[in-house]
Amino acid sequence: MKTISQSFGEPALQHAARTHVPGLSASASLALGKDFLWGAATAAFQIEGAANEDGRGPSIWDTFSHTPGKTVNGDNGDVACDHYHRWAGDVDMIKDLGVGAYRFSIAWPRVQPLGYGAWNDKGLDFYDRLVDRLLEKGIQPHATLYHWDLPQGLQDLGGWGSRTTAHHFAHYADVMSRRLGDRLASLATHNEPWCTAVLGHAIGKFAPGAADPVLATQVSHHLLLSHGLALSAMRASGAKCPLGIVLNQSSTTPASGSAEDIALARREYASFVRWYMDPIFKGSYPQDAGLELFPEVQTGDMDIISAPLDFLGVNYYTRIWASAAQPAVPAPCSLGKSDMGWEIHPDGLRELLVGLNAQYTLPPIYITENGMANADRIEHGEIDDTPRIDYVRAHLEAIAQACSAGVDVRGYFYWSLMDNYEWDSGYDKRFGLIHVDYATQQRTFKRSAHWYRDVALAAVTKTEA
Repeated sequence: MKTISQSFGEPALQHAARTHVPGLSASASLALGKDFLWGAATAAFQIEGAANEDGRGPSIWDTFSHTPGKTVNGDNGDVACDHYHRWAGDVDMIKDLGVGAYRFSIAWPRVQPLGYGAWNDKGLDFYDRLVDRLLEKGIQPHATLYHWDLPQGLQDLGGWGSRTTAHHFAHYADVMSRRLGDRLASLATHNEPWCTAVLGHAIGKFAPGAADPVLATQVSHHLLLSHGLALSAMRASGAKCPLGIVLNQSSTTPASGSAEDIALARREYASFVRWYMDPIFKGSYPQDAGLELFPEVQTGDMDIISAPLDFLGVNYYTRIWASAAQPAVPAPCSLGKSDMGWEIHPDGLRELLVGLNAQYTLPPIYITENGMANADRIEHGEIDDTPRIDYVRAHLEAIAQACSAGVDVRGYFYWSLMDNYEWDSGYDKRFGLIHVDYATQQRTFKRSAHWYRDVALAAVTKTEA
């Protein structure tokens, strides 16, 4: 049994037995190209733990997850994967996975506890060390500034419902780009602003738990404004790395050819995809998103929001199935569902990418998240997650088809590197290539990790040949 020793605790990585499974088709490998970037992704709150250590302030997710009834089993992120202590060994683990890039997020309350005012040197030093070790191991660091963990200090002042938060975010972005930007391969402002706005403020499923659709619409505007202000601030101070944003997106399929289903599909696409894409790439909000009340937009906001991007990150998990019938006609789910209950529909990714390429003038695209929750179990020291392999292979084939159709996709980051805290689902759902035993913090390569490693290394070998 191969292990990797870590600087904290017992040796924490195991490799399950390897069984050969087919990689990608020759046509997909060719379409993805020799310079295609292979990576894996995480988010700070989901893996770091150390919630009350070294000067870190509380985030809205600390508050939310400690509120009874908000998460499965009352799970919180106090320890998570203990990455804050195990970061060095985790980077070694990424190297062992064979990927060339790692996408992570910076915990705003770890580096600036209140979201304004004093900075925390110990938090800043943590990300310095992480980035340096990634580079030492030949792994590109791709950072995201905001992955949902707003400092509670800012929430107490109105959170994303306050326009002032957008300006605090721009200052935070500027400081972090000055600190890390000369060593990062890319820096994204936000991860999935739709989730912050809708899940966090319209339906209360995510932190901060508001259920106010009008507020959510204004929050969406402040998020986009903060993105534009951050780009402006970082470029004004000479940001040295490519800058972009990460959006969760889906293709939309009407359940039938009825006018009602087609109209619903168009509204769903407008509210989910175009509500964020149109302001960034066209300088306006779509008028057909089904909203009765649009956000308050000040003069000049759209010019700020529509600043050019160096890259666009696209997160895709499933399509939107639009049925106006009562009760709704269920999606066919011919390839089954993930453990999240989401339809597995890889062709939706091809359809999405080709559609975006036709509708907008786009910068290079990275698939910054794509993955599958599976009910993984360790049996005889092994984790056979073949459904995850099938999921990833099918989505990579879909990306290859999009590339063949002219879409400029430069890389793929599997979600997630390892099992972690899955927000309101707690620790009940496992997305990782690497299994985490939360009681011991032992990491074990799943079958999918070996498969993904073989695919990534085969691509590198082909490049070097």
